[in-house]
Amino acid sequence: MAHNLLLVAHVLIAVGLVALVLLQQGKGADAGAAFGSGASGTVFGSRGSGSFLTRTTAILATLFFITSLSLAYLATKDAKPTSVIDMVPETQQTDTTKKQKVPASDVPQSE
Repeated sequence: MAHNLLLVAHVLIAVGLVALVLLQQGKGADAGAAFGSGASGTVFGSRGSGSFLTRTTAILATLFFITSLSLAYLATKDAKPTSVIDMVPETQQTDTTKKQKVPASDVPQSE
């Protein structure tokens, strides 16, 4: 249950973060606002959007990292380490130090 809630929050934070980044204007738009272009009549004004959007973006980015780390922890919490050797089916162990004698009839003859 907590995993699903955290996943939903993670997706919503990611969407909000993308939206906030797209709302912010680049540094070049400030020069246009100084000469009376349309950017000065925005919702936040020509300068007012910087601190609000920047602060909100930083908060959402921090929350995004926290939820990412939490989801990674929850995904690996119940995982047990496995070894490749554990996946090999058990076979009959033979002692390799003993030499087995092969009957002469089983040895291929060279012509």
